[in-house]
Amino acid sequence: MANGGIIGTVNNPTSSTATGVWQQEEQYEAVRDGTWPSRPLFTTKSLRFNRGSSDFLRRTMSTAGTSDKVGTYSGWVKRSTVSLDGMFFEGKDLAANNYTQIYFLATGKLTIYGSTGPMDIVTTALFRDPSAWYHVVVAFDTTQGTASNRVKIYVNGTQFTSVTNGNGDAAQYPSQNSTIYFGVNGDQQGIGIREDGALLWNGYMSEIIYVDGQALAPTSFGVANSSGFWTPIIYAGTYGNNGFNLQFENAAALGTDSSPNGNTFTVSNLTSIDQTTDYPKNNYATLNILDTFYTSSTISEGALTLVGGGTNANMNATIGLARGKWYWETKVSDWQGSNNSAIGISSESPTATNYEFYNQSGNNTGYGYYSNGSVYGNGGTPASGYGSASGTHYISVALDLDNNKIAWGYDGTFQGSANPATGANMIAIAASSTLATGLYFPAFTNKSGTKTLNVNFGNPTYALSSAVADGNGYGNFEYAVPSGFYALNTSNLAEFG
Repeated sequence: MANGGIIGTVNNPTSSTATGVWQQEEQYEAVRDGTWPSRPLFTTKSLRFNRGSSDFLRRTMSTAGTSDKVGTYSGWVKRSTVSLDGMFFEGKDLAANNYTQIYFLATGKLTIYGSTGPMDIVTTALFRDPSAWYHVVVAFDTTQGTASNRVKIYVNGTQFTSVTNGNGDAAQYPSQNSTIYFGVNGDQQGIGIREDGALLWNGYMSEIIYVDGQALAPTSFGVANSSGFWTPIIYAGTYGNNGFNLQFENAAALGTDSSPNGNTFTVSNLTSIDQTTDYPKNNYATLNILDTFYTSSTISEGALTLVGGGTNANMNATIGLARGKWYWETKVSDWQGSNNSAIGISSESPTATNYEFYNQSGNNTGYGYYSNGSVYGNGGTPASGYGSASGTHYISVALDLDNNKIAWGYDGTFQGSANPATGANMIAIAASSTLATGLYFPAFTNKSGTKTLNVNFGNPTYALSSAVADGNGYGNFEYAVPSGFYALNTSNLAEFG
């Protein structure tokens, strides 16, 4: 029998599946002859865009599109700015100044805008969570007779039909059979930027896909997992002539198209350090840009860099912790002088009377290692004599909430002879310091405009001389992660938090 005597359907390979029963020799021959389907690619990476560095991707289409009326954009995005407009994807006819755009307004509303009609569709829903990954799908089909069917908007698998135009009046859908400019020969596709250089994206993008010639539902790209959370799946369909799939897997060629089309983008100002493992299935902590008490500070690089701008420049992270053992690092440009910079933990967001760490007014909400070489917390001074010197230094935090202890490292050496792996000589955390929330947040104070704090929860914004992961293989750190301690991401939280 063709299948070697095993009862089952005779093998029948296609370009995307291999069905039936296979003998080992048959599989070998199929691989040799190129008829065994390759495994579809699925990203575990994202790309970090920094507005201040003018980071973006572009390509000019050199082939006729499958359709200039039908197409689908799918992309995962995580915001690092909620006070500025940010462009996901633009198609632009440079000669005639026609365009189609998908972007967030500074208000948090999702906008589909363009010269086809004209088109002006704005969601009434707001998307302002800097700790969340949003999956945005926009399906275009201007051949539809019903105007509202010509553009369909989905976020995290849910269709949003409550829309207006930019003035709050009725939404303006594209006219029937009008052109969308994402797949037209000679036009330009841009990711993270408008053609004139405005609306630069600030944050993260992952799994960016455009399908030329099909109006697809979000279920082609994502699914609700067993807990009900919307998560990415492998896109197994076709792309059309000017479609693409950006996985960001190759740090040396970040614009590479993983679809069969080879529609690779030109990269502008993005380098290998901008490739991260913060992606929709494993979300990492960043600085919480919604902590608004430090508006004089400058936040950049995917909400991982904090430059102080004056008095009380304080900030917490986006992930709070109640149990488990956690590790993070901060590269500081100048760790010396007065107590104008601090790194540690806080149980509340900063306010005019709550400066996150111990201060002379007695407002105790956490524990902090200050740049003058002292540690403050729980209404006193638990320790002094910690490292403090000019030049660049690395401050590590090992937080043990299973035993309510904390320790700080200075350039790889834990201070006070602490050994987080054994718990020896760590500073005890008083139960009274948890205050209202019951959680501790990684927290940072940087009152000095001359100091730069580059926070590393596992995806550094700077080059490392070494690259060390935690015991689960997550994160990328300068110094060894103490045994039993882990990077701050949702995979580790699910296991230890």
